[in-house]
Amino acid sequence: MSHSEQQTGVTESTLGESVTTQTEQGLYIDPQALTAHLPALHYRDDALYMEQVSVAALAKHYGTPCYVYSKQAILDVYQAYTDSFASLTHQVCYAVKANSNLAVLGVLAQTGAGFDIVSRGELMRVLAAGGHASKVVFSGVGKTKSDIEYALTQGIGCFNVESISELTLINEVAQQLDKAAPISLRVNPDVDAKTHPYISTGLKDNKFGIAHEDAVAVYQQAAELSHIDIVGIDCHIGSQLTEVAPFVAALDKVIELIHKLNDKGITLQHVDLGGGLGVRYIDESPVTIDEFAAALLPKLSALGLTVFFEPGRSIVANAGVLLTKVDVLKPTEHKNFAIVDAAMNDLIRPALYQAEMAVIPETLPNKGLDTDAMQPWDIVGAICETGDFLAKDRLLSLATDDVLAITGAGAYGFTMSSNYNSRPRASEVMVSGDLHQLIRKRETIEALYADETLWQAD
Repeated sequence: MSHSEQQTGVTESTLGESVTTQTEQGLYIDPQALTAHLPALHYRDDALYMEQVSVAALAKHYGTPCYVYSKQAILDVYQAYTDSFASLTHQVCYAVKANSNLAVLGVLAQTGAGFDIVSRGELMRVLAAGGHASKVVFSGVGKTKSDIEYALTQGIGCFNVESISELTLINEVAQQLDKAAPISLRVNPDVDAKTHPYISTGLKDNKFGIAHEDAVAVYQQAAELSHIDIVGIDCHIGSQLTEVAPFVAALDKVIELIHKLNDKGITLQHVDLGGGLGVRYIDESPVTIDEFAAALLPKLSALGLTVFFEPGRSIVANAGVLLTKVDVLKPTEHKNFAIVDAAMNDLIRPALYQAEMAVIPETLPNKGLDTDAMQPWDIVGAICETGDFLAKDRLLSLATDDVLAITGAGAYGFTMSSNYNSRPRASEVMVSGDLHQLIRKRETIEALYADETLWQAD
């Protein structure tokens, strides 16, 4: 257990049905058992495939490190949401921050999806990908005047307001533009999502939202503003939630507010339950979308309002992998290090959240755990940081130039990547059936400093 886990008592996962074997040497993850739970990956003749394309072919064609996404896996989860809530008028607003590649956004826009954004840049991406501003909810605690002005001129569907000062600013900008700004308040229900503290958003200690006990008064203030159109109520309690109980608890608190607002003469058009539904990375046992819907539908149906959801991770995480190649094997007396060409700048989740992500081979070396060739390896990058690791103590049979796939990397992978140590960011590829396409070129080193200049003032 990591130091952070010892301090918090919470990791980013809750263990369920196991595909792992913990030995004295390290953790063995059965690649075939794992991929049986993943939507787009499978082994064929001991070779790993994404849909109908071999991972080896992708690595050879595009190089590594490389993010690869399954188009069908993205569409299937989106459809599962809309089917599960088909009895209600609803809108699935994909959380752009999870994966903002234009191809991913475009695939979802073509299905009629809405979008949840947290910046002007994300709105511009949605529009460039063919999305409609009228189906966009604008969240985030730090909206600027220019952000608000741009969103209003584009016809934004709704601002999720997170403070009184933001509400005042939106009204001022809307007045200058002679527009009515559609808003909902993001209410902080003070519900413990029982997730990693960095991705918990619904507690009093978190920076997000307006306190539950203040919400009615703030709605009354909003109702008196000249250019504010109150349309909804919103909450979001965290990410990677594997149980439905926190969602139900949050909804109960939101329903309580809706009834109080009705008594004050403030009627709403929609209720937005945010996102946060978890996924299986290795052994987690998250609630299914159907189970999620079954728990919420009776309460939502009674409200008679349009329902918004903001899923991100659950739509794209397991639709993607990060491919990486083993560059150096460095066995030592105390640790075996496999130094790969991906690093914490490509995938920061393990270092930032102590997230456990599966690392599986492109080619199966054998049919199981019983092999003398397997050793415990720390999968690390070449960055000059001890925190630069992708996985620790994994039982694998490795050789230099082996290709590995890090699963669950479709969400918060590329979008959180950086150029630390002047490393170009990875390429991105989308697969559909037996077709594959480059959807983002690998950066060049020259491009990293192309906008910089030498000091010449002297």
